[in-house]
Amino acid sequence: MAQQVEQAEYGPEPPASEVRAVEGAARKSPSLLDAPATYFLLGVNILVYALMVWRAHVAGFPFAASFDGQLLVDFGGCYGPAVLEGHQWWRVVTGAFVHANFFHIALNMWCLWNLGLLGEPLLGRQGLIATYLLTGIAGNLASLALHQDQLVVGASGAVFGIAGILIVLLSNKKLSLPWKELRALRRSVIQFAFLNLLIGLPPGVLLPMIPGSEVSRVAAPLTHIDNSAHLGGLFCGLAMGLPLFPRMMSVRAGY
Repeated sequence: MAQQVEQAEYGPEPPASEVRAVEGAARKSPSLLDAPATYFLLGVNILVYALMVWRAHVAGFPFAASFDGQLLVDFGGCYGPAVLEGHQWWRVVTGAFVHANFFHIALNMWCLWNLGLLGEPLLGRQGLIATYLLTGIAGNLASLALHQDQLVVGASGAVFGIAGILIVLLSNKKLSLPWKELRALRRSVIQFAFLNLLIGLPPGVLLPMIPGSEVSRVAAPLTHIDNSAHLGGLFCGLAMGLPLFPRMMSVRAGY
């Protein structure tokens, strides 16, 4: 989830030649070679977290890591005043790779792993990374639009963005998978988005140590879920899927 302090020469593979990989992703053990972009994104997030643990001088297991707001800002958290007044717009990107605690990153990486293995065969490697970056940016911008003084960290805007684009692409009955299987996959993605949005409905509810929360103060970070970042990523993903949908069975260049 998002924490509130809380994307070549070769295009993506067309589903016409890769939809079998979607079926394989659901039926065989995942391999690094099957989904390199997914594992690349996981690796970047985990590396940033490990560096934060080292910087915070955490003794013992990373479960114990508890980062203050300043450390989150130092590592690129999307802090409203720094972005809007200090013009540090790069933070809307880097904020999607910063996490507030172990449980936060664990849940986000679990969701990214599952959705990435499903989405990478449909989007291609470049497409999945582009989706992560663009929807992560959209989520952070949506949060800043409503909470200009807060610090937003976490991959959940991007995770919701991948979910959004999959909801659209998995609606294509021309894919080689049986419609019953496609519908089941799409339903599971919709349920993921709905349940996580439902958790974030009560405004201002503080959920310390709950994965996917939003840290609201730099001086005293308290976690709560910021659905604005989730909705920003989700709607961006849905919008990105619409122009791809009619071209899913086209040649690589057209897709």
